[in-house]
Amino acid sequence: MTHPDRGQPGLAGQPGQPGLEAQPGLAHYDPADYPPVAVTADLVVLTVRDDELAVLLIRRGAPPFAGALALPGGFVRPHESLGQAAARELAEETGPGFGAVHLEQLASYGDPGRDPRMRVVTVAYLALAPSLPVPRAGSDAAEAAWVPAAGLLEGTGPRLAFDHDQILADGVERARAKLEYTPLATAFCPPEFTVGQLRRVYEIVWGVTLDPRNFHRKITGTPGFLEPAGGTTAGDRGRPAQLYRRGTAAALQPPMLRSSVA
Repeated sequence: MTHPDRGQPGLAGQPGQPGLEAQPGLAHYDPADYPPVAVTADLVVLTVRDDELAVLLIRRGAPPFAGALALPGGFVRPHESLGQAAARELAEETGPGFGAVHLEQLASYGDPGRDPRMRVVTVAYLALAPSLPVPRAGSDAAEAAWVPAAGLLEGTGPRLAFDHDQILADGVERARAKLEYTPLATAFCPPEFTVGQLRRVYEIVWGVTLDPRNFHRKITGTPGFLEPAGGTTAGDRGRPAQLYRRGTAAALQPPMLRSSVA
């Protein structure tokens, strides 16, 4: 989503770098000779809430698409990087309780007609975290809330503003795919968790039912995925279940393919 009051493209250099006037050969450069383009950062924020995959949405408080649901986001300010803009927007729309999240760049979207005001290119980010509290809307959003992702992805829920339906679909598919070959599923878990809790994350994100024994064998047999945390807690059937934490592996070898653990 875009917000016209959150900064406009500037001409000065980055902090610690000279501006255009100090660059050789650019004394007569005039940005007005080129079509105006703005850059925004939009966020697909996913969590597991009430045993469902949920996405953070805001209700737009100003045109265009006033009153419509949208992904949180806004304009990149002149002196901040794309990652800094994404982190700032996340904090502005949700509050300080959202600091410990996995944040990665998803994709860029630049269809000329995606924003009715002007040419706007957005760089989307994917944010994942364990169960999170009720969000706090930013100053330009009427409200913010967690919404089940299933209905939005299946087309039975409301349409999102701009091209955010496509961005959301791409973000969920990125999360599903990365669960296959990275330990990213642990980003949805607390610091210490059981194999059963981790399995439920896979089931919710993938939208499938997994065989508990097959999953346990695959997950504990993957080098570096998990390491024992040294304690136990009550399992699904009231029996003690061993607690684990994320291991040191950055990639899963072999991968946890969706078809191999069902």
